[in-house]
Amino acid sequence: MPIKRGVSLYSFQNETFQGKMTLEDCIRTCAEMGANGIEIIGEQTFWGWPEVGVDDAEIANWHSLIAKYDCVPVSHDFMLDYKRYKGREMPFAEQVASVKKDIEFGARLGMKFIRALVSIAPEVLVAAAPYAEEKGIKILIEVHAPLHFDHPWIIRHAEAFEKSGSDALGFLPDMGMFLHAFPPVWKEKFLRIGVPQNIADYIEKAYADRVLSEYVILNVQQMGGVGPAIGMAETLRHNAAFEPKRMLDYMPRIHNIHGKFYEMTADYVEPSIPYDEIVAVLKQGGYDGYICSEYEGNRWIEDAMEPDSVEQVRRQQVMLATLLGEPAPQLRAAA
Repeated sequence: MPIKRGVSLYSFQNETFQGKMTLEDCIRTCAEMGANGIEIIGEQTFWGWPEVGVDDAEIANWHSLIAKYDCVPVSHDFMLDYKRYKGREMPFAEQVASVKKDIEFGARLGMKFIRALVSIAPEVLVAAAPYAEEKGIKILIEVHAPLHFDHPWIIRHAEAFEKSGSDALGFLPDMGMFLHAFPPVWKEKFLRIGVPQNIADYIEKAYADRVLSEYVILNVQQMGGVGPAIGMAETLRHNAAFEPKRMLDYMPRIHNIHGKFYEMTADYVEPSIPYDEIVAVLKQGGYDGYICSEYEGNRWIEDAMEPDSVEQVRRQQVMLATLLGEPAPQLRAAA
């Protein structure tokens, strides 16, 4: 089966927060782009979750919209806030119960997967796996920069998943871990908030040259950099250009993809993430799930302009459609 296109509604966070797009607007927009896979963050899409329950009417409305626009529920991205209580961490049993609550919620929404943040211990997910199997859900740990498939924490998850024997445990790679160039929108933001041009140029080149982040930070200090300049250098601690081919060894447990992007240019290029290489690797590995657009460039430009998340997602969907050999979607952003 071919790779499918979807969208994380997280991409439209500015528009939904400001009341410019309703849930129906989001789903309809995705459908018009030919991206019929819908991924959500529960707290964003359903007000009050998880502190308060979501009533049957809201769930019914969700299913009605999914059916109306011929879309497919893909993933509910959940958080396990094990430090939510002051002075104590959630004990193991309470963490497992929290994950089970999100499994049940994902099942009510018709999701195939729920996304677990990478901070969750593998033992918690293994303990929740039988309930996930019962509900027809797979729990996918997100592999997100600065972690990667050779990181000890991810290897620990992989080993625990295999030892468990459960097919309900897997991975959701975030394409931000393949950041092969310093994103232009990042550099432009740092320039706006006072980073000297020569220091910004140095950091950009140092990232391209794969200079160790600690050396870059030290060199920026020696160049007279302070405040925002140090902050720009410190972004290198969290980001790296890992190798997309490393996904191949884990492909049997990879069931969803976060199509992270920071900027899509007018000619449908993501300047910092090599999607041509990524899609080629996914095809080589026989991946047949969704790539869900996840726009995170908004936070880097909203000090200077109003983000147009719909247009940015549209451009990525055009790029993905081209790479997948599909006709390009034609939706234009609303004025």
